[in-house]
Amino acid sequence: MAGSLPVSPLAPASFPALPEIAGLELSATEAGVRYAGRRDVMLARLAPGTAVAGVFTRSATRSAPVLDCQAKLAARADSEAGAAILVNSGNSNAFTGSVGDDSVAAICAGVAEAAGVPVSRVFTASTGVIGERLPHERITAKLAELVAGLAPEGIADAARAIMTTDTYPKGAGAVVATEAGEIRIAGIAKGSGMIAPDMATMLVYIFTDVRIPQPSLQKILADHTRSTFNAITVDGDTSTSDTLILAATGKGPVAIEDLCTGAGPAFCEALRGVMLDLAQQVVKDGEGATKFLEIRVTGAASDADAKLCAMSIANSPLVKTAVAGEDPNWGRVVMAVGKSGAQADRDRLSIRFGDILVAENGWVAGSYTEEAGEAYMKRQELLLSVDLGIGDGRFTAWTCDLTHSYISINADYRS
Repeated sequence: MAGSLPVSPLAPASFPALPEIAGLELSATEAGVRYAGRRDVMLARLAPGTAVAGVFTRSATRSAPVLDCQAKLAARADSEAGAAILVNSGNSNAFTGSVGDDSVAAICAGVAEAAGVPVSRVFTASTGVIGERLPHERITAKLAELVAGLAPEGIADAARAIMTTDTYPKGAGAVVATEAGEIRIAGIAKGSGMIAPDMATMLVYIFTDVRIPQPSLQKILADHTRSTFNAITVDGDTSTSDTLILAATGKGPVAIEDLCTGAGPAFCEALRGVMLDLAQQVVKDGEGATKFLEIRVTGAASDADAKLCAMSIANSPLVKTAVAGEDPNWGRVVMAVGKSGAQADRDRLSIRFGDILVAENGWVAGSYTEEAGEAYMKRQELLLSVDLGIGDGRFTAWTCDLTHSYISINADYRS
């Protein structure tokens, strides 16, 4: 199905030119896991000394590759041996029992031998249909080809190989100048449906050449995930396969020992920018999406309450279908705030569409006109703001509209 859908109207004009990362090589090939005539497996090989961090889905039915990656990161294997990442699309190897574990073991063993890295440092991911055996032999048969094709400039092909219902490959990067030299960051992502925050809700791979201890890398990844990948939703459904891996090769000129001093703050800011760019691209490629919606909640009793409120609005089918229909039905926003579980007071909250004050003091604003609301809703990118008027808590979420195409895509997904 990948590649057969029309490109999202919210897609960027082209795949970005990403900086090459010293110590990183990538390749992609056609293994025929599910799709015919397209790349569906990617391999990344990382130099010795690479620090690897990750966050994963919290689904109780998470896939065999996720469980394997979590176990390996928890074991903290020797980073001096290098590492490898292999990802396939078309089959998620989730809910496949011990057969799924066997597939992971076979792929990891094959990658370790072909790429010259220990099994303990091979990280895999699978994305696609749930509950079907992964034909891993099709992947292992291509390992020699994948290793032979490894190249520093292979990231665009890798981004395409991990797509399922995505309509375009997703990439983002940054080059940051510091007193010690440049820091380079490049990342790719896949995600279009089954997107709701409970980690990263997709597959994401971000690479940097900075030299940094693994615990610091893990900390900043977890911190930034809260306000990026855990702040988006397409349909409220959390995947069994969500994986976000951040790898720092240490082959660039910059070393970071403390995230708060030296080049640390610049690196943290640039990394969050790349993560947010990729997260928003996932929303803009939401299945059937035609509108991109930012939801800002302020004035909440706490940041946690603000998130409850923002995600309640973002996940509401009634709000999302109103956006799709360009209907300024602000009553649905009132509904979503009220059901969220966040502390709210009818007479304190206010609602805005962009700069347009829609409601305040428990009633529609005196200056608001339906014509102004209708005109605003015709925009492709929208801002919805809610101030609860209670405290200092705030949170921003991003989502898309819900259209007829979402039903069509998911009804036909396995055909």
